[in-house]
Amino acid sequence: MTTISTTIRTSPERRLRIGTAALPYLLVLPTLVFVIVFTLWPTVRVFYDSLYVENPAVKTPLFTGIGNYDLLMDDYAFRDVLFNTFVYVIVTVPISVFLALILALVLNRKFRALGLYRLAFFYPTVLPMVSAATIWLFMYTPGYGLINVFIGMFGIPSQNWLGSANLALIALMILGIWKQTGYFMIFYLAGLQGLPHEIFEAADLDGASKIQSTRYLTIPLLMGTTLFVTTIAVVNAFSTVDQIYLMTGGGPVNSSSMLLFEIYKTLFSYLDVGKASAMSVILIVVLFVFSALNFYLTERRVTYE
Repeated sequence: MTTISTTIRTSPERRLRIGTAALPYLLVLPTLVFVIVFTLWPTVRVFYDSLYVENPAVKTPLFTGIGNYDLLMDDYAFRDVLFNTFVYVIVTVPISVFLALILALVLNRKFRALGLYRLAFFYPTVLPMVSAATIWLFMYTPGYGLINVFIGMFGIPSQNWLGSANLALIALMILGIWKQTGYFMIFYLAGLQGLPHEIFEAADLDGASKIQSTRYLTIPLLMGTTLFVTTIAVVNAFSTVDQIYLMTGGGPVNSSSMLLFEIYKTLFSYLDVGKASAMSVILIVVLFVFSALNFYLTERRVTYE
């Protein structure tokens, strides 16, 4: 009788322990399912499709191994696309992050119309890309576009920004920097407002100047924010497609085409699933390498409170 009573008494306790142990896994399960269905499985499927020739010229997919990758590496147009993509990333990411940090430092203080200034710099972020591209299409218009009018004040002749192979990519870079700097600024503002004030008060008592405090305290303490911002900036730069489609179509002579736009064009215009999948795998690998290098180089200098 005692044994039965003990069993009845301990059974709910055991179920409670099992439920408590399983609770974290149950909470993670929805996210895990989402990641598997929308991230892991598409990645595996893209890698699988990249090993086959699958386009309107063949009735059934043909296994080719790394054949699609060999064709891409021998394709001069694809090399130009990779070059354009890397140039865009290398130029826009550092400039956008640097300008965002400068703006955050300037706007992280109290003065009149502070909210208006913050809104003005953040406003390009909330603009839909269609609207932003339309604005810059007008600004780049040969002859009477605002940029050509401005440079004309210095005696520089009007330029066909979007119709020149030498200027089209630069024009897209300017738009990209303008569009995303305010977005990164918000993260830096949040990081600045979370820094401990005691450290800066101690630096003031020791006679440190504003420049010294910024260089030796603010920037090192913001390395965690910089790690996050640069990672997002790299991903955004490699994801550039809307403005290319709206403004240049990848031209002239492929001078402004980038990797994601080339994937879109290959898949939906040429219906070449195998080649587009191979490009997607290359994009995934490049993003992973960039993110890993960024994490490795920055994480060691991150200061956590």
